[in-house]
Amino acid sequence: MFIVILLCVVCVGALFLPKGQDYDYLRIHIRANSNTSLDQSVKYEIKDTLVDFLTPYLCNVKTKDEAIEIVESLTPSINAKCNKLLRQKGFSYTANVKVNNEYFPTRNYDDVTLESGYYDAVIVELGEAEGDNWWCVMYPPLCFVNKFENNKQIKYKSKIVEWFNRIF
Repeated sequence: MFIVILLCVVCVGALFLPKGQDYDYLRIHIRANSNTSLDQSVKYEIKDTLVDFLTPYLCNVKTKDEAIEIVESLTPSINAKCNKLLRQKGFSYTANVKVNNEYFPTRNYDDVTLESGYYDAVIVELGEAEGDNWWCVMYPPLCFVNKFENNKQIKYKSKIVEWFNRIF
């Protein structure tokens, strides 16, 4: 129940962030090579591999900047893990991983709505990166929630709560 309340606070806080602001989120965006069933299938295997790999590194981060710093330091390893999996599955294309600030349309993740705008994101392009994509939020750890719940390491931030605490 506490997690649901925290997610609601995060959602409401996101609604009050002005458009064009650098949001306090780090997204992950995996772009499949194409929409063939094989390319879409490997996209999800890449997602599982990256979530498993990154969870121990990101479970205790306190800021988006800290998460970005960690991911940037791990980019060669992330690329290597993606390319190893692609080779094992028989794909001739490779992955390209980068951290970039990009425009995203409004998206929903469970009960959280991220408004359209520019967000920092870990971009994982598989091959031509022309297929449907998978995305989530790495910081705060919305796509890693199930992994973090087991370790009781979930930490959420809310601009409204921070504002409220400053005033009172």
